[in-house]
Amino acid sequence: MKKKALNLRLLVAFSVAMKLHLRHEAVDAEVEALVPPEHFLQLQASACPPLRIAVWIEDYLQQQYQTGRVYIYQSTQLNSLLGRMVDTLGVCERILRTPMPLAYNIHLKQLLLIYCFLMPLGIVHELELLTGPLVFLVSFMLFGVEEIGLEIENPFGHDDNDLRLDAICKTMHHNIEEMILTTPNAPKLICDRIRPGWAAKTWETAIEE
Repeated sequence: MKKKALNLRLLVAFSVAMKLHLRHEAVDAEVEALVPPEHFLQLQASACPPLRIAVWIEDYLQQQYQTGRVYIYQSTQLNSLLGRMVDTLGVCERILRTPMPLAYNIHLKQLLLIYCFLMPLGIVHELELLTGPLVFLVSFMLFGVEEIGLEIENPFGHDDNDLRLDAICKTMHHNIEEMILTTPNAPKLICDRIRPGWAAKTWETAIEE
């Protein structure tokens, strides 16, 4: 049961390590509380801690399959889900490492400045005194949209408008701990209907692991 709980906590450790990796921060006490001491030392020396944790989860799933505790279709499904976790890490890294080109930012800002400076010349004869307030309003909206684009370029930081990664990780940790404390009786009952007497021994062995 301890080994099973340890590997369930690795799911939380993967999420926390992924959060820190995307923020360019080293693994901290939050990760240390979720993994064994020897694993934490390896994560400190790793260039990509979440990927290292994914390898440990994969090793555990392979051990469960080789010892007959999970069937082939279960192992395939679990490894597929693990692959999706790693793919998500890759997608987030691409978002983080593909910023808007600097030349595009400069050119866009120059075009906005030229447009806002020339716009009064085209409307001053018709609007007269309203030209100033209208130019100010249009300039505020255009430069605001441009600034928003720059601000959401990296959604993984600590700003108020970034993703709530800390809250997501805390919720996942709470759910995993609740799952560890829950006794799974349903699979045992189902297996007893299929093969009486066999499920109790098999399930007790799985719980011990």
